[in-house]
Amino acid sequence: MLKMVDNTKIVISAKRKPPNAGKGRAKGSMNKVTRQFKETVSLLLEDNAENVAKWLKNVAEGDAVNEIKPDPYKALDMLAKLAEYATPKLARTEVSGTPDGAPIQHAVQFTVVDPKDK
Repeated sequence: MLKMVDNTKIVISAKRKPPNAGKGRAKGSMNKVTRQFKETVSLLLEDNAENVAKWLKNVAEGDAVNEIKPDPYKALDMLAKLAEYATPKLARTEVSGTPDGAPIQHAVQFTVVDPKDK
């Protein structure tokens, strides 16, 4: 912010930040629109569970009246796509070694015991 002092000096002062500056959403949390969309899709699926089941059955088994050929793979694919909206996706994780970058080593020890010695 610029201020005139004595008509000759210009003093530049920093703008004050709001008290909650930098306190945004936590990392990985959903924003309001995403959360509302997922809730809406979940409600839609719950309210139409019977219809969705019928539609998937028609795709999987086919429907001679409506000339739909049986396609169980497509029905399974559709179900997987619907599930993405109702359940959270899990992040893939990979264990690649120790914190210093060395590979993980496993030690296995075998002891051979003669059954007669028991």
